[in-house]
Amino acid sequence: MRYVRMPIEVESPEEYGYDAIRYNLSESSIADQSLSGLGLTVPDLTLLYTEHRGARGLRALVVAGAPGLDADDVLITAGAAGALFIVATALLTAEDHLVVVRPNYATNLETPRAIGCPIGFVDLSFENGFQIDLQAIAAAITPRTRLISVTCPHNPTGVITDEARLRALADLAAEHGCRLLVDETYGELAYDGALPIAASFGPHVISVASLSKAYGVPGIRIGWLVCRDPALQTLFLAAKEQIGICGSVVDEWIAEQVLARRAALLQPTLAEMRRRLDRVAAWMQGEPLLEWVRPTGGVVCFPRMTTEPPGGTDGFYRRLLERDGTYVGPGHWFEQPDRYFRLGYGWPTAEALDGGLEAISRALRG
Repeated sequence: MRYVRMPIEVESPEEYGYDAIRYNLSESSIADQSLSGLGLTVPDLTLLYTEHRGARGLRALVVAGAPGLDADDVLITAGAAGALFIVATALLTAEDHLVVVRPNYATNLETPRAIGCPIGFVDLSFENGFQIDLQAIAAAITPRTRLISVTCPHNPTGVITDEARLRALADLAAEHGCRLLVDETYGELAYDGALPIAASFGPHVISVASLSKAYGVPGIRIGWLVCRDPALQTLFLAAKEQIGICGSVVDEWIAEQVLARRAALLQPTLAEMRRRLDRVAAWMQGEPLLEWVRPTGGVVCFPRMTTEPPGGTDGFYRRLLERDGTYVGPGHWFEQPDRYFRLGYGWPTAEALDGGLEAISRALRG
C-alpha cells in the first residue's frame, strides 16, 4: 500500500481550523448533532468485545423494511470510509482493474491507487445532467475488471440515478462477471423517495452507507456494507477482524438508538433540507455567473462558474476565504476543474447559508 493524503482531507475545514471560517459551506452533511440534542444518555455499558459483525439489533435496523435483505447481509464498519477500504483491499490487487464513475468520493479513488490497481474513469457530464452513462461504463470494462464503483445519490452533485438505470447497471456488471459497489451514503436524503438498497438487486452488488451525512453523527464512526453473498461477507469480515476486530460498544449503542428513531429524525431533516435547497435554487436563479444541475438528494450541489472570475479560480477561492471567511469545496477535491465547487447547504445555520451565498456572489465579481 502506498498511501497519499487526499486533498479533500488535507484542505478539510477541521484541518484548516473551524475558528478561521465564518461561513462553512464546504461540509457534506447536516449539522453535527449532540447526545443531549438527540435525547440520549449513554448507560453503564460493559466495554467488551462486541459481535464482530456488529450488534445484531443494529444490523437488523440497517436493512429494516428492505425486501430480500436481513441482518446477516450487513457488516458494521468504521464509517462508510471503513467499508470502502474493506471492499477495495479485499477485492482489488495490482493485477485487477476498477471502473470508477467520476466525480466520486476520494476514498473510492485513493485506496485502489494505494493498492496499485489500474482505474478506468467514466466522467459524468454537466451537459448530461450528471447522469450515469451505461454505454460509457460498458466501454470501460476490460477482461480484468473486477469492480464498478458509483455513488447514488451522487456526491458532489446531489443527482440521483433512477432505479431502472441503477438496476440496468447491476445487470451490466453481472453480464461481465463484475461486482458493483454503490456508495449510498446519502440514500435516506432523497427528496422524491429513497431508492431500494442496491444490494437487493443481486448477490454481486455491494451497498455502502453510514450515519454521518443524513443523521449528523460522524463522530461515532458507524457505517456498514450490505451484500447478499455469504462468501463475500466472510471475506469482508476477515478484513474487518484484521483491521480492528470489532466496533465500539458505545458507538454501536448510539447508532442503534438513532436508527430506532429513523422516521422521527429524518422527517424534519428532509423538510428543512428541501427549504434549504429552495433557498439555494432562488440564489442560483439570480446568479448569472454560476450554473448548476439541481440536486434531487443529499445536502450538496456542484455549481460551475460560467466565466473566469477576476484573478482566475485561485483568486476567487482566496477572496472567498481570506476576505469573506467563506469555505466551499473546490473542484480538485473531486479531480474536477476548479471552476466547479461543492456547496454544502445542510451543515451551516440558515443564516450562515445566506451569508455564505452572498459572499460567493461577491467573490465571483472580484
